[in-house]
Amino acid sequence: MDILHLVDRLEELFNESRPLPMMRKVVVDEDKMLSIIDQMRVSIPEEIKKAQQLLAQRDRLIAQGQEEANRTLQLAREKASQLVEKDAIIQSAQVRANHIIEQAKQESEFNRIEADQYIITSLSDLEKELEVLLVQVKNGIKALQNISKPPTQ
Repeated sequence: MDILHLVDRLEELFNESRPLPMMRKVVVDEDKMLSIIDQMRVSIPEEIKKAQQLLAQRDRLIAQGQEEANRTLQLAREKASQLVEKDAIIQSAQVRANHIIEQAKQESEFNRIEADQYIITSLSDLEKELEVLLVQVKNGIKALQNISKPPTQ
C-alpha cells in the first residue's frame, strides 16, 4: 500500500476524531489508529525495496554502458589493427582508433553520470517523502501521547 495513502488515512482519522471540551485534544479510535500504524510499518520497507531496486537498476545501466564501451574499444582495436597493416593509411588509422576510443570513453562516462543523476534524483525524492512521513508519524504519536496523559490539576 502506498505510504502517502496511509498518511492521508491517518490524517482523515485525526480529522474525524471528537475534540475534548475545553482542550486541544481529540479522542481517536485506537483500533483504527493502530491498524494504520501497522500498515505503515509494512509499507515503509516496501519503499526501501523500491530504493534498492533503483540502485540495482543504476548498476545494470552502468554495466551495460561499460559493456558497450568495451565492445566499442574492441572494435576500435580491431579496426586499428586492420588499418595498421596498410602502409599508406597507418597514421590515419591511428588517429581514427584514438578518436573511437576517446568517444567510447566519453559515452561510457556520460552514461555513468546520467545513471548516477537519475538515482540521486529518485533517492532524494524518496528521502523527502520519508521525511514528511516521519514528521507526520511523530506528530501523530505526540498527539496520541498527549491524549493518553492524565490531566494535571
